[in-house]
Amino acid sequence: MAGNTFGEIFKVTTFGESHGTAMGCVIDGCPSGLEVSVSDIENELKRRRPGAEHGSRDETDIPEILSGIYDGKTLGSPIAIIVRNQNQNNKDYDNLKDVYRPGHADYTWEKKYGFRDHRGGGRSSGRETLCRVAAGAVAKKLLLLYGISLNTTVSIPHNLEEIKNEGDSAGGFVSCTVAGLPVGLGEPVFDKLDARLAAAILSIGACKGIEFGAGFSAASKKGSENNDLPADQADGKFAANNCGGILGGLSTGQDIIFKAAFKPTPSIKKPQKVYHRDGSIKEISIIGRHDICIVKRAAPVVEAMTALVLADFILLSRCSKV
Repeated sequence: MAGNTFGEIFKVTTFGESHGTAMGCVIDGCPSGLEVSVSDIENELKRRRPGAEHGSRDETDIPEILSGIYDGKTLGSPIAIIVRNQNQNNKDYDNLKDVYRPGHADYTWEKKYGFRDHRGGGRSSGRETLCRVAAGAVAKKLLLLYGISLNTTVSIPHNLEEIKNEGDSAGGFVSCTVAGLPVGLGEPVFDKLDARLAAAILSIGACKGIEFGAGFSAASKKGSENNDLPADQADGKFAANNCGGILGGLSTGQDIIFKAAFKPTPSIKKPQKVYHRDGSIKEISIIGRHDICIVKRAAPVVEAMTALVLADFILLSRCSKV
């Protein structure tokens, strides 16, 4: 299986399956001397854990740093972090071994690889995102040295209690704002900053769309309405930010603003028709521990993937000119 490594200089490889022994990541290319503690990583992982009322399988998610950090500082060598799985419940998936859950990667995975781990989806499980969040915690520490900060908000268009009572699930939006960026991060052709961010965010399992600044509404604007014009003061600032902080694939120095759309959790109690391996159609109710809505838990994942992209571009910018 390819595609488990992300980044060019600040490079991250994630590993592990939802119901395997552990999940983890290896970070290569992080500069030495960066102060990173277990609590930095643990605090980010806590944000990703499910809430008691509407969440799924709850794990303590205690990170272990295996290498790359000594006496509270990075060594410049690969940083290995693992989180051991301790709360699996494999019997919840016994009735799913021979069926393809709607909205999941069961069918496509099995057709591609000829074999799959039906217990929670294996690598395609949302639990894989803890690896990203662990790596993102390190990237965030690097960004803080440059005065770069990230903030996310969530919007859920359904009442979760009503959705829960219906045996259904809900999707929603994660909006992200990045402040403190220098001008010129990114590359102007294939490695545009917005292109790299879009690829990073869309690599999150349940994400189905992303827009920057004015986004899709820009298509219905006139050029005179959409162009970001100078503010009254001659200080390099603009009166609007329809471009979302990125022009020509490069950061403008304004806040980067984007919004990502997340689909509803596909595992629901409401009975659904599914395909069986033998080609027949069955009807099942998916039991077990599943999120009513993953959007709140997706927010730290969005921040992590954004931080990984920006950390990579910060390091790449050091070699852009003499």
